[in-house]
Amino acid sequence: VISRDHAAPATTTVINIRGDTVVPDHVVWSLFNTVFMNWCCLGFVAFTYSVKTRDRKMAGDLTGAQSFASTARCLNIWALVLGLLLTITFVILVSTGSLVIFETVSEMVKHYGGS
Repeated sequence: VISRDHAAPATTTVINIRGDTVVPDHVVWSLFNTVFMNWCCLGFVAFTYSVKTRDRKMAGDLTGAQSFASTARCLNIWALVLGLLLTITFVILVSTGSLVIFETVSEMVKHYGGS
């Protein structure tokens, strides 16, 4: 006589379905930096890495795509920060230079112009 108290334990099967991993390629940001903030060609280099990210994603190499995307992101941050700092510095230098030129011309007109 077999007792039902000693039945085999129920087994379960777990299937891990890997969802689509989203890897941002930063192409739009890189294109913006290439066109507007391309000091030291960092925007262009970031754009190159963004295109490489897209290529790796199409090939199915998510690890390579994540590596290229990380590099593109870092380059974009540096391009944006450096571009903003250099642009602000350039605006300050041009505006102060214009003021110095204006003051010099005013002094020359006062000194030589009042015949």
